[in-house]
Amino acid sequence: MRNRTYILLAVGISLLVLISTAGAQDEQWLQYHSEREAQRIMPNMGTLYKNVTVNKPSGVNLPEFKAQQQFFVEWLTPMVKSGRLWIALDRTSENGQWDRLYIDSNGNGHLDDEEVVKAYRTERYFTYFGPVKVVFEVEDGPVTYHLNFRFYDYNEQNRRLYIYAGGWYEGEVTVAGEKKYCVLIDYNVNGAFNDKSLQARDCDRIRIGKKGDPDTAFVGNYVDVDDVLYRTEIAPDGAFIKLAAADDVKFGNVRVPQTITEFAAGGENGLFTLEMENGLARLPVGKYRIDHWEIDRKDDKGKSWTMRGSSFSNRGDFEITEDAETSLEIGEPVTANLQVRLNGQNYEFSKNVRGSLGEYVRLTSGGRNVSNLWKMKAKNKEGTFEKMYPIPDQ
Repeated sequence: MRNRTYILLAVGISLLVLISTAGAQDEQWLQYHSEREAQRIMPNMGTLYKNVTVNKPSGVNLPEFKAQQQFFVEWLTPMVKSGRLWIALDRTSENGQWDRLYIDSNGNGHLDDEEVVKAYRTERYFTYFGPVKVVFEVEDGPVTYHLNFRFYDYNEQNRRLYIYAGGWYEGEVTVAGEKKYCVLIDYNVNGAFNDKSLQARDCDRIRIGKKGDPDTAFVGNYVDVDDVLYRTEIAPDGAFIKLAAADDVKFGNVRVPQTITEFAAGGENGLFTLEMENGLARLPVGKYRIDHWEIDRKDDKGKSWTMRGSSFSNRGDFEITEDAETSLEIGEPVTANLQVRLNGQNYEFSKNVRGSLGEYVRLTSGGRNVSNLWKMKAKNKEGTFEKMYPIPDQ
């Protein structure tokens, strides 16, 4: 069947081409990869950390440990019926490193039937494990997943287990008759690859484009490929993705100050990075949180500067309704804050620049962070000493 192309126009609003096809595409299967250095290979992977406890989990059969005391961690995952898997940390000798790990890899709720995982590297305060195999029983049968671990043991008040996804999915997919490369990342490290949320940290990540492209978007209801919007369906285990033409999307407008040159917002619909026209753009109807804004300028000498606001709390939440306009007061002015605290005989300084909604603001020039904005003048009471010092970034 011949494709039909519709171009929707609105004054001051960027164009979005929607392609209508005969229903959804078939499942497009991806390949699973696992690596000990998965975070280095896939930089957009997230990190989860959990404080450990010495309390033994109730109702869990435990193996014969080597040491008298162990640490336990509960890893939450929707991929097993109980919603969690228990992890135990043990050590070979009473005064040694915590170099042994058990995980409920088959999801039966117990640890006594598990093989010990031995650390592949130990440091003064850290112990490393992985990739550690876990098997999920899903509708189509068993699915393999991997985790990497880093245990931090500084003192009784500072013991935690850092948990990383040890695997990801990638492979070729066909979009509108063209070959693209797709990557799926379990960003929130819960074992599933289809999580979508208003909060960026709870969204998984997807990339459809050229192989090796560094940028990823939020997993959501939609994904933008070459300025064309598609509905997505992602298998919870990440094994396949389905794309369908988004030809029935309802839109509303978002307005920001005209000084804003780039604006991005994300939510369950996905992540949208918009180039504004006279402060106006449009988004699919839904709830969003501001991801970032940018203001680009040149000084009198022609040097380019970019101010960027990011890391929004719920103060950056807004809603888009059909054929309506939502205005956001973001961007300038921004506020510089300096806190000084006396610690014994020394003064401690902390500083930041914040936007109107509490977001963090940074300045770049030529793609590099500008780190010499802050200076401090010190002088004595007698006026015989006066000197300017830079305040380094922390």
